[in-house]
Amino acid sequence: MGSASYTLTQYDIEDVQEHCNYLFSQQEIVSLYKRFCQLDRNAKGFISADEFLSVPEFAMNPLSQRLLKMVDGLNFKDFVIFLSAFNPKASMPQKIELIFKVYDSDYNGKVTFKDIMEVLRDLSGSYMSDKQIEEVLIKVMQEAGYSKDSSLLLDDFVKILDHPGLKMEVEVPVE
Repeated sequence: MGSASYTLTQYDIEDVQEHCNYLFSQQEIVSLYKRFCQLDRNAKGFISADEFLSVPEFAMNPLSQRLLKMVDGLNFKDFVIFLSAFNPKASMPQKIELIFKVYDSDYNGKVTFKDIMEVLRDLSGSYMSDKQIEEVLIKVMQEAGYSKDSSLLLDDFVKILDHPGLKMEVEVPVE
């Protein structure tokens, strides 16, 4: 699977399925591979940040710059694994782990108050002032049993976010 011009074999499809915990059907994997090849314009076998930005929904996302750090240089298998967090069949902890990685911008395994403030600032744009964001965040963290000085680990994120109302799904069109 080194080059995007490569044709997927049954073995490749099953291998990718296994690596994404069978969250995608074989038909969905083939569809994702076609989309991967469209994005991999130079047939390098991986997708660059610029190629990801060619997807309008991705480019317009207020967190696109943070996400680019996670997706730049993904090969097909890693591309499917990344997308598996958006699958409706993915577990809530899988989804929360991706959210945690978005917040953990320095990849030290901890999310600080400052990290959360930066993401919320990106998400709110000019709709909320820093002071408003900070007040809301302090209240939410206190309600969850944390303070402004807390560093949150992945388990803390799961504890805070693991509830039935959280949705994070993308449908894979199958041709």
